[in-house]
Amino acid sequence: MKNLSLCSEFEQLCARGRAKRRGRIVSLISFLFVFLGAGPLRAQSQSQSPFHLVEQLARVLVLVENHYVQPVDRARMVEGAVKGMVAELDPHSSYLSPKEYEEFRNDTEGHFVGIGVEVDARDGLITVIRPMEGSPAERAGLRPGDQVIAIDDWPTQAKPLDQVVRRIRGQQGTPVSLLLRRPGVAQPLRVRIVRAQVHVRSVIGKRLEGNVAYVGIKQFQRGTHQEFLQVLGDLRLQRDEPLEGMILDLRANPGGLVHESAQVADELLDGGIIFTTRARGRVLDEVTASLGGAASRLPLAVLVNELTASAAELVAGAIQDHGRGIIVGAKTFGKGSVQSIVELPEGAALKLTTTLYYTPLGRTIQAEGITPGVAVQQPGSGDGFPIVREQDIEGHLASPNAAPRVSSPSTATTSEIMIPRHVPSNPVGRGDRALSIAYQLLLSDLIARKK
Repeated sequence: MKNLSLCSEFEQLCARGRAKRRGRIVSLISFLFVFLGAGPLRAQSQSQSPFHLVEQLARVLVLVENHYVQPVDRARMVEGAVKGMVAELDPHSSYLSPKEYEEFRNDTEGHFVGIGVEVDARDGLITVIRPMEGSPAERAGLRPGDQVIAIDDWPTQAKPLDQVVRRIRGQQGTPVSLLLRRPGVAQPLRVRIVRAQVHVRSVIGKRLEGNVAYVGIKQFQRGTHQEFLQVLGDLRLQRDEPLEGMILDLRANPGGLVHESAQVADELLDGGIIFTTRARGRVLDEVTASLGGAASRLPLAVLVNELTASAAELVAGAIQDHGRGIIVGAKTFGKGSVQSIVELPEGAALKLTTTLYYTPLGRTIQAEGITPGVAVQQPGSGDGFPIVREQDIEGHLASPNAAPRVSSPSTATTSEIMIPRHVPSNPVGRGDRALSIAYQLLLSDLIARKK
């Protein structure tokens, strides 16, 4: 009978040639013995080669397929096993299914179909980081700090972030219903938004009083370097007087394509190292700037905060180490790891942490971040939500210079934590304290240079 063959089948897989025991009770005892007794002894004698471990995975798969209470999907089981294996490494390594890899590529290209909102998982709750400028989400009134309770009546609590993003996205022209919890509002809000093609403009600019250029970079995607040069060129042509200084706003910039951030840093530096990468105690790569960058002569102030991460931290770190400008704001996120994309058969991919970033002076960014030269605490407004840095994430790679630690997330307000929608020509005393301070510091520096 089939229910008596459980032990026999397992023994055929694990120890070919072992005598089969008969009888229900004997079978069950033998089964437990294999797991609880012979298992550890056998494990000690077996080579821990990848082939042995894959064989073990195959054994489990066969057992599940043949004896689980319901039929199972083999492809789904294998994908789950691979995802679990990679997820054990660190929070930024992952297996991407063909659909997930396509979405990943769309994100780095700067366009996708959806509602145009950045979300993150905070304590099991899906929280809006910001709606994108000109997006359906912005037009619908979504705000930073809003918590997405449900998507089309599908509860989001404790759901994986990638599943939530896929639910929000969809076909162009189709509606999606979001149930929101907003800080300071007693009742949940229901918002209906029609999905559309969203193009993420990564660079914005404005010419401020005193011939100061304000340039904000939202993320580093394909084409950001060219956008940066275009915005800078447009600002220079707006008046006959030359630009005398620049404020570079990297607040809430999550990073993105490293080569794009390196090209932007190249325009701000006049030679020297931009960053190095290291793995297993060895320097693998050293990225340097050329002489005569497009903005390498402009006095510079850089705005950062807790949401400035990864490739954006590389730019801030290079500017700080070379003494090219003053860093203003809050300590950055602290993601100093490099993920490489390895394409797999059938359209899937592996996103794998392969190296760590280091600044020109050899400082690690991982779980450390960039500490600004001028720290600015934004005024509270009662709409605070927790800010999670790399060091607060369970399973993060520890800084090579320190023991692993997990700290309590700090609280920030949604007010002024993002790149501002509308930058005043004179930011002094206009609400964005960090921008106001950076602007005044830059003007003071320009005055001192003219003496």
